[in-house]
Amino acid sequence: MTTVTPSYDYDYNISEEPCTWTQNPTEVLVQTYIHSFIFAFGLIGNTLVVVTYVFYKRTKTMTDVYLFNVAVADLIFVVALPFIIYNEQNDWGMGSAACKILRFCYSVNLYSGMLLLACVSIDRYIAIVQARRSFGNRSRALLYSRIICSIIWVFALALTVPTLIYTKLFQGPHNELMMCELSFDKDETAKLVKILVPSLQMAVGFWLPLLIMVFCYSCILVTLLRAQSSQRHKAIRVVFAVVVVFIICHLPYNSALLKHTLSLFKERSCAAEQLKFTVLSMFRSVAYLHCCLNPVLYAFVGVKFRSHFRQIVVDLWCFSKRYIYNARASRSTLDTGVTGFSTGLKSADGSNMSSFSA
Repeated sequence: MTTVTPSYDYDYNISEEPCTWTQNPTEVLVQTYIHSFIFAFGLIGNTLVVVTYVFYKRTKTMTDVYLFNVAVADLIFVVALPFIIYNEQNDWGMGSAACKILRFCYSVNLYSGMLLLACVSIDRYIAIVQARRSFGNRSRALLYSRIICSIIWVFALALTVPTLIYTKLFQGPHNELMMCELSFDKDETAKLVKILVPSLQMAVGFWLPLLIMVFCYSCILVTLLRAQSSQRHKAIRVVFAVVVVFIICHLPYNSALLKHTLSLFKERSCAAEQLKFTVLSMFRSVAYLHCCLNPVLYAFVGVKFRSHFRQIVVDLWCFSKRYIYNARASRSTLDTGVTGFSTGLKSADGSNMSSFSA
């Protein structure tokens, strides 16, 4: 049986026979459609959030600041996604710089986005569960939230440094495919970083935000169940949706990533390795979905936000009508000028002809 042996350079080192890695055309096609959907809706949704906060709503609360930064983080990844998919399917034709930058964009989005969503849950917990105690302390909320967001961005950039340093473009073993993966010159460095990077992704990018969200939203649910409000049931549904969607999107991929990390330095069969990377790729696409669901779960559920969104649509419609009207008016003016010029020529010719006849 062909086996994959542990390797400090990459995970595809084969001891005896070459193990050919091929992509199923059906799988490639399905992923292309899924990623196109994620790109389109993620770009539209997160752009609307950013535009709303910049031109309409303004950031008035801590949650507003966090959601604005979440949208920016998601936009960074959504814009990079088509380039990631193109390079993965076309032998990384854009080169080693694109390899590093695109992996960097994904990691920054992972760390910053997940930690910012955890901050949103903490702020909602303070606003609902600790409402009486926190009321007097929220005058400086905007300042605190901006400081927290700055710290999160710096922390996310710091956690992404190993990915930026050790991610390299190299030719895979026993075939001509170019790969963009973690690669090392020393065995000790490989053992450290190849465990450290996925462990940080799982711990900081999933488990820590999940624990914070479960605790905060559980307390919020208890408070809402005690409250007598007509909006209570809607708020409870939103809380459930936020937590359930987060788990559905990220738990499968992180579970598969954990299994992959534990098997890094063991011998694996080619068939098992191919299956593992197929599963990882499929679950990673599911995790990508979260970036286009965030605007719906966190922003568009708000009544004020929806009213601002409708105002954006109205303004865009008015702008397009004005643009079309101006274009038609200028075209009409041009046509009138040309027609008048043409009519003048005919009149002159007619008078000349009648004078000549006479």
